Amino acid sequence: MHLSVELRYPAPVPAVGAMLADEEFVRWRAARSGGSGAHVEQVDVTGGPVEGFTVTVRRTLPTDQIPAHVRSFVGGQLEIRQAEAYEPERDGERAGTVSLEITGAPVRLTGTVTLSPDGDGTVQRYDGDVKASVPLFGSAIEQAAAEAVRTALAAEESAGREWLAR
Repeated sequence: MHLSVELRYPAPVPAVGAMLADEEFVRWRAARSGGSGAHVEQVDVTGGPVEGFTVTVRRTLPTDQIPAHVRSFVGGQLEIRQAEAYEPERDGERAGTVSLEITGAPVRLTGTVTLSPDGDGTVQRYDGDVKASVPLFGSAIEQAAAEAVRTALAAEESAGREWLAR
């Protein structure tokens, strides 16, 4: 299943890149965007906003957002491992890759992420594929996972806007 999501921030690309490379922000955003019952296990940021950086987050989330008929495949909690690798900024934009894996569930998201100017702000675009390797129920799991990713990214956008407004 293909997934495209756009997040918008009221700041230029360099400021959004610096925010995304800030370990304190990444930890705060991960804790805030997971809802109640979420727990951030690990956050690592390597590199920096000038030379390019990689952000790795491992967290657990409750499965209350997943339809009941799919929960039996994933249990009561989801362990999510997310990695985003950003290249240095070029021509006012920043490109990267994203990988998200739900441990214990046969679900994976792989794709690209870009930061581009959008008027006075920045648009962050995620474009990728959600794949579930479960016979018969794969499509339903992919749809549920895609919706959960959209919800989590919307919460991350809200957190980023709040951080930038400080």
